[in-house]
This record gives sequence, structure tokens and C-alpha cells, in this order.
Amino acid sequence: MKQFKRIYIEITNYCNLKCSFCPETKRKLEYMTVDKFEEVLKKIQGYGQYVFLHLKGEPLLHPQFKEILDLCYKYKVKVNLTTNGTMIMKHMGLLLSSKAIRQVSMSLQSYENLKDYEAFETYLKSIISFVNKGREKTNIIFELRLWNYEDEESVINNFNKNKKSLEHIKESLELKDGVYEQLPKGKGIKLLPQVYLSKSYEFQWPNLSREIISTKGSCYGLRQQIGILVNGDVVPCCLDSDGDIVLGNLFNCSFEEIINSCRAKAIVDGFETKKLVEPLCMRCGYRQRF
Repeated sequence: MKQFKRIYIEITNYCNLKCSFCPETKRKLEYMTVDKFEEVLKKIQGYGQYVFLHLKGEPLLHPQFKEILDLCYKYKVKVNLTTNGTMIMKHMGLLLSSKAIRQVSMSLQSYENLKDYEAFETYLKSIISFVNKGREKTNIIFELRLWNYEDEESVINNFNKNKKSLEHIKESLELKDGVYEQLPKGKGIKLLPQVYLSKSYEFQWPNLSREIISTKGSCYGLRQQIGILVNGDVVPCCLDSDGDIVLGNLFNCSFEEIINSCRAKAIVDGFETKKLVEPLCMRCGYRQRF
């Protein structure tokens, strides 16, 4: 049985922010029902241990998020949650008590929508409070993301970018001076046990209206990861936000049928020979990071 390191399940494509780095989806906005989510978990059983509860959307908006986590625990899958962090305080008790949560990644660049300093400071305080309480009570891994640098070089050399955020994190977590100077190229650093900082440059989501970047290359899509959109459509990776490469619908057929479809096999065969067969892949720059 094929194994995926990352299975993305989009439990909702609603979001409570409009961040510049994350274009709105063209798809119908909806929530995956708990029954449908359980059907997904049953069909992907044995194909991977880690699930990520997003492609687009803010997962903490789901009105039955507790039931979602309970099902993940029931089916023995570990949850890696990525959130903009604006609802962390509301869900703190649930997140820190759930046995399904493995990691929580918080996209701190989301605060760009909080224009005044007071709101920004309140936002960061809630994030750090969540992290500190989580370290005391759980074994959850916490990742603080700053993925809004201009390019790869600025990730290493631009010390003024995100200065307020980095200073606040340093003071609140009582970190040593010079801690950020440890940051190696293209990697995050361990700030404390269970707490990591990840810095990266902003990427453009692939879009069929963009110019072709290349017809040659490879990717982890369908080899290490796969995505399931809120309506059950299966896509090769977490960046097919509009469902341009639908391989099949999980509510209509088996997972095995989908990943062994002619289209899926053509994509994988292409990646293995450094050939991009899908127009969306030809317009994706993110794969060039690997």
C-alpha cells in the first residue's frame, strides 16, 4: 500500500482573513460535514499517519471542530494543524486537551491585516500564551511561521523584517540574545523544547493564468503528499487551491482507484523523469524550493 507523508484534508474553505499571500478560492465556500469527514478517514486508512486539516480556509472556523478531532483520534491519525492564529484563545482548551494533535503551526504573517499596534500586540500575546500553556501541559510541537520575506537572501540577511514580532517572541519566551543568528539557510530553528521558528520567503500560488515557468521538473505531489478538497475532490498537492487537477472524487470512488488512475500515474511518471505534464505544475514555482 502506498504511503503518503502528508494527507491534506480541507475541512472548510472559509477563512476569516483576506491575506495578500493567500488568494481567495474560486470554489463554492462550504464546510465538510462530520459524516463526510469520517468517510474520508475510513477511505484513507493505511495510506498515511499524518493529516493536515487545510488546503484553503481556516480550520478553526469549522463549527464541529471538536468532533473532527475526536474522529482523528478514533482512526489513529495525527493532526498537524495550520492556523492564522486569530482563534487560538477560543479553542485553546480543546486544542491542548485533544489526543489527536501532533503539531500546531501558526502563520504569524497573517497579522498584516491587524493595522494598529495594540491589535497586533494582543494577537502575539495570545499566540505566546497558547504556546507556553501547551508546553506545560502537552507534548505538542509548536511552529511559529514567518513566511513573508521578499526572497531567499532576505530570509537570512534582513534582520529588520518582522522585527517587532521577533522581539516580542524573544522577550515573551525569555530567549537568549543572538538566538535568531542561529537560523541556517532554508531551515527553522528550535527556540525551546517543542517550539520552533520557521522563516521563509513568500511564494505565489500556482494559477493557470500565470506564465509557464518550466515544462521540466519534479515535485512531492502524489509521491509524498496528496490533497482532498472540501467537496471530496482529490488533487495532487496542497497548492491546487482551485481544484484544477481533479483526479477523482473520494465520495464517489475508492482512494486506491484515484491514486492509480491514468492521470495520477502520468503525473507521477512525469515527476520521476523530470517532466511536468499538467499545465498547473508548469506554472508552479514552489516546487523549485526542493
